[in-house]
Amino acid sequence: MLDFIFNAFITLFVVIDPVGVATIFAALTFNETEAHRRTMAFKGSLIAAILLLAFTLVGAWLLETLGISLAAFRIAGGILLFFLAIDMVLARDSGLRSTTLRENEEAATRQDISVFPLAIPLIAGPGGLTSMLLLTDTGGAGLGGPQSTLIVIAVLFVVLLITLASLLVAGRLIKVIGVTGSGVISRVLGILLAALAVQFVIDGLQASFSIL
Repeated sequence: MLDFIFNAFITLFVVIDPVGVATIFAALTFNETEAHRRTMAFKGSLIAAILLLAFTLVGAWLLETLGISLAAFRIAGGILLFFLAIDMVLARDSGLRSTTLRENEEAATRQDISVFPLAIPLIAGPGGLTSMLLLTDTGGAGLGGPQSTLIVIAVLFVVLLITLASLLVAGRLIKVIGVTGSGVISRVLGILLAALAVQFVIDGLQASFSIL
């Protein structure tokens, strides 16, 4: 069980990337008041939590309705997370975790960025949504479906609390670690995510072959 909890925490922490989100948040809100930044941080984190939780609860049903097997979703999700890991290691933006150039331009003109781009796609992006569904399908450490789902949801809220704390101290955090420090952390976490993504693909292939 402890291994399952640890893997879930590492996966969600790497994918959501509280430090990276705080860096972008600080850049987009540098001219806002402290009160407004705090309000957007709370609002964005809450909206992201609702989105991630909703997808966790209805995602499996949605896949079943579309006729997509969980094994196929594991393979596709693993590939998606692997590309995200490449972005992190090579320090390039593809829009999987961060915003695109046009999205940044639009966000720069907004007074409230809590919904876009903070909640979507910075916190609750494709990687986060995919990870939640993959993790709740693992049944890790011999756990039952509902039990593993509750554990993953609990881990998610811990990661979101860390993300919220990072947003609230974004300005000071960037001053402490700097841009270089943020890049180093992102690259190290990207390597871990790449390994986890490959494991998701392997699990999906094993499930597919067992079905065949």
